[in-house]
Amino acid sequence: MDPMHLDAATLFEGLTEPQTEAVRHVDGPLLVLAGPGSGKTTVVTRRIAWMLGQGIAPWQILALTFTNKAAAEMRHRVETLVSADLAPRGLTVATFHGFCARLLRRYAEEAGIDPRFTILDTSDQRSMTKRAIADAGLNERNFSPAAVAGWISNAKNRLQDAATFAETA
Repeated sequence: MDPMHLDAATLFEGLTEPQTEAVRHVDGPLLVLAGPGSGKTTVVTRRIAWMLGQGIAPWQILALTFTNKAAAEMRHRVETLVSADLAPRGLTVATFHGFCARLLRRYAEEAGIDPRFTILDTSDQRSMTKRAIADAGLNERNFSPAAVAGWISNAKNRLQDAATFAETA
């Protein structure tokens, strides 16, 4: 066992040269983009283990992914790669949505929002849009929920607030 308490042979086993470079990268952020099944999770989890072995504190590491399943898989893989004395307490492995929701709740006052906000899924969003159309006295045949949701999404992408959207509508 080396001084980092990691088995380096196992850590780099089966990796390509670019993957090995990514695992060893510790100075600054790293974005790993690749197709399905190409080893992204392997690279990221081994990089986390490498960073922990290099003495980087777990709470200084942030790994983001798109699904809860992938986040859980990453956590599990890191735990199996590092020894007990490097246990990643304080390591943040989360989905983009989950991490952002956590930040918004923590800093709700600064953001001017209620920390008890609710995140709507697609079904909830459609129901709320239908209700808003009805509450506004509009005909759903002229203002379909999908079209209205699309307009709202486009306004958000342009960083328009409600007042600006109303001016341009």
